[in-house]
Amino acid sequence: MEVHPFLWLYSVIQWVLDRLLSPTPPPPKATLGRPRIAVVGAGLTGVSSASHCVGHGFDVTIFEAGDEKSLGGIWSKVNNTSGLQIHSIMYRFHPSVKWAAGYPDKQQIVSQITQLWKKYGLQERTKFNTPVTSTKQDHYGRWIINDNPSFGSFDGILAAVGTCGDPRMPHMPNQEAFGGEIFHSSRLDGKTAAGKKVLIIGGGASAVEALEFVVHTDAASTSVLARSDKWIIPRNAFVDGLLALNIFGQETIFSWIPEALLKRFFYRDLEDLAPTSEGLFTETPMVNSDIFHQIRNHNAQWLRGDIVKFTEKGLLFRHRAKGVPKGGPGREIEVKGDMVIMATGYQRPSLSFLPDEVFQEPYQPPRWYLQVFPPSHMSVCCNNCTYVNAIGTVGNYHIGIYTRLLLMFLVDPLARPQEYWMRRWIDMTSYLKSHAPTGAFDFFTYSELLYWFVFCIAINPFRWKWAPFVFLGIGSALPREVVSGEDVIRNGLGMKKNHHE
Repeated sequence: MEVHPFLWLYSVIQWVLDRLLSPTPPPPKATLGRPRIAVVGAGLTGVSSASHCVGHGFDVTIFEAGDEKSLGGIWSKVNNTSGLQIHSIMYRFHPSVKWAAGYPDKQQIVSQITQLWKKYGLQERTKFNTPVTSTKQDHYGRWIINDNPSFGSFDGILAAVGTCGDPRMPHMPNQEAFGGEIFHSSRLDGKTAAGKKVLIIGGGASAVEALEFVVHTDAASTSVLARSDKWIIPRNAFVDGLLALNIFGQETIFSWIPEALLKRFFYRDLEDLAPTSEGLFTETPMVNSDIFHQIRNHNAQWLRGDIVKFTEKGLLFRHRAKGVPKGGPGREIEVKGDMVIMATGYQRPSLSFLPDEVFQEPYQPPRWYLQVFPPSHMSVCCNNCTYVNAIGTVGNYHIGIYTRLLLMFLVDPLARPQEYWMRRWIDMTSYLKSHAPTGAFDFFTYSELLYWFVFCIAINPFRWKWAPFVFLGIGSALPREVVSGEDVIRNGLGMKKNHHE
C-alpha cells in the first residue's frame, strides 16, 4: 500500500511529539499525590486535562453528568458524518494523539479521546452519572463537591464543560403546518436527504454539520437561510494558521488585507455573501470549503433574511438585501423544501456550580484572568468553557498549558497570582482592546492566547523556573525542589504560609 509522503512525514512528527512531550502514564493502581484536582466533564478537554495531571503525578477525579457513552463530550453526540473542519495539526489536544488523516471524522476523534482516557488509567478515576451541582470550600480551603465529603477534598477545580450542551431547538410560528420533516443538525444519523429539497436554518458552525450531511446523502438541493452574513474561511491549515497570527486579537487597520484576499481568491464571484458591517476578527468564522462549490454548481443557495413562519410546503422567508440589518425590510418569498434542518446550535452548559462570587461584576466570565481563572478563586480553572468567539482552535496545546498553570499556582506559593493583580491584568487587557468592536474578551486569536501565556510567566520571576513545565510539560521535579527550598527559607524567616486562596 502506497503511503503519501506528507502523511508519512506527519506521522513521524506526531511520533516525535509523543516521545518528547507526553507525560508518562502512572502505573496501574498508583497512589498519586496532591494537589488533587476535580475535573468537571469527560469531554475532550476534561480527559486531556486529567491525563496531564496524572501524568505529572497529581491525583484527579473526573465527574461526568452522563454515562460512559458521553465520554468525548460534544463529539459523542454529533452525527457520524461530522468531522473536523480545521486541520488535525491544529487539533492536537494531547501530545500522544496520533491522527491518521488531516481531517478526521467523529469516530476517529472519539477513538483518540477514549485511547487517551485508558492510556492514563482514568477509568478508575471517572465518576459517570454524577452531575456537579455545587462546589464549596471547607475551613482548610479545599473544595468539596456536591456537599458530599465521600468524594474527598480537592485543592483545585478544573471545569471542562465546554460551550456546547443540549441542542437548541426553537419553536417557530406555524411549525405544525409543515408537511415535511424537521430535525436538529446534530440528530441526523439514520436519516437521508436523498432526492429531497433541504432547508437549513442558520449559518453558523451547526450549519457545517448540516452541510456535511447534505453532501453525504445526495440531496436534490440545499438552501441555507441565514439571519446575518458570516465570514466563511477555507478549510485550509495554512490560511487558518495565518489568520490566527493576529496577536492583537481584534480588528486593526490591517484587517482589510485578509478580508480583501478572502473576497478575491475564495469568495470570488460570490463576494456578495461576505459581510459588510462585521469585520473578520469579530466573530468565529464558518470553516467550510464546500458551500461555495455547491452554490456554483447550482446545488445550493445562500439566502440572507428572517424566517416569518412555516408553510405547508416550506418556509415564508423575508429576503433582505446586503447590508440590511436583522429584522429589517425585505421581500417575502416562499422557499419550498421537503426537510428542514435546524442549525440553531447548542445551549451553553452552565457554570452555576461554581461559587456565586466568581460571577460578580465587573469580573464575571469571560472577564477572568487569562480568561479562565476567576480572580476570587485562583484554584479554579475553567478550561475551554468561557470563550465566546475566536479564530484558532479549541483542541490544541493550550489545554495542557492551562492545566499546568493551575498546577503551578497550587504547588508554588510565590507563583500564585493575587486577586488584586489578576484584576489589574483584566483591566489592562480591557484597556488595550478598548477600541475593539467586540468586548475585550469576546473575541481572541490563538496567537493572542499564546501572548497571554508568555506574559503570565514573564511578569513574575518566581515563575521563570516553571517555564519548561508550563509550556512543554518538561521538568516538574526541579521547580518543585526549588519550591521546597523556598519554603524552608520563608518558614525560617517566619513568613506566614499561604493557603491556596
